[in-house]
Amino acid sequence: MRAHNYRAVKGQPYTRKKFVGGFPPPKITKFTMGATKSRFEYEARLIALEKAQIRDNALEAARIATNRCLGNKLSQNYCLRIRPYPHAILRENKMIFGAHADRLSDGMRRSFGKPIGSAARVKPKQVIMTVNVNADGIQAAKEALKRGGAKLPIPCRIIIEKVQTVGGAKAS
Repeated sequence: MRAHNYRAVKGQPYTRKKFVGGFPPPKITKFTMGATKSRFEYEARLIALEKAQIRDNALEAARIATNRCLGNKLSQNYCLRIRPYPHAILRENKMIFGAHADRLSDGMRRSFGKPIGSAARVKPKQVIMTVNVNADGIQAAKEALKRGGAKLPIPCRIIIEKVQTVGGAKAS
């Protein structure tokens, strides 16, 4: 199984889990980390530049890399959020090759495939990860998002904006 086989967005997403037997749960465990209740001055975003499917294990690898970098540099003075959820179910028609494989496989007959994982479909300019930090943590947030973006199968851009507050509440 190769990751680039599932990167391209083809057809309708297959998302109805109640019809799928033996569907593996998504590998991504947490979507929000750090100081979730605190208010921060700046928001750094990792934005996708192409449309693609991002597998759940790639999102988990990006989350771990980003969180580790932020934790080492800022301890708990940040809030990291993963935005897309891996809804699309990925299937694979397993083919057995080698000696006597003709007796074990039917080839492409009834080749619907078995579920092997899940992926999140992202569009261009969609936010993949956000990191909220104060002014002293902007460089650490940039470095962390750069490391996390390296784990994803698509090119990404980092944008940093000042969070605007209206009447004590965050406005987007």
